Amino acid sequence: MKGASIKAYVGMGSNLGDRAGNMLLGVRGMMNAGLCVSRLSSIYETEPVDVKDQPAFLNMVAELSIEQLPSPEQLMARLLRIEYALGRRREMRRGPRIIDLDLLLYGQETRTSEFLRLPHPRLHLRRFVLTPLAELAPRFIHPSINQTIAQLLSKTMDDSKVRRWQA
Repeated sequence: MKGASIKAYVGMGSNLGDRAGNMLLGVRGMMNAGLCVSRLSSIYETEPVDVKDQPAFLNMVAELSIEQLPSPEQLMARLLRIEYALGRRREMRRGPRIIDLDLLLYGQETRTSEFLRLPHPRLHLRRFVLTPLAELAPRFIHPSINQTIAQLLSKTMDDSKVRRWQA
């Protein structure tokens, strides 16, 4: 008998090199790591938020359907290995990056540890995360804030530019 499927959402971003290619390699890396990528949002071009003096990002969200559960910590460890394999080095906090894979949501799980915080602590503050996430899961209720993703997007104070990217 199969267990109930849990949805997890991974925020993806790149602003160095072949940005779209880097994100596709990230998706392939997740699939190669045994994760079921069930849906992808559109790709959005976004301006940098914290460190402004860097190239524009491409961002998207991947939905994972998980029946055979790795723990959230194991999932995060897989995402970090994918980043490293694709050349990500953490030299500057919130600076330019080849690939960024953030575990945003893992069902209704809430966790706080040195290694992982769920839901992602800034997802409700970031238009570049909320826009693609709302495309996939507008009625998903944020486990800590108890509002839907669509509500969070409509109320965000982040006025950074986020526009659908055309190749």
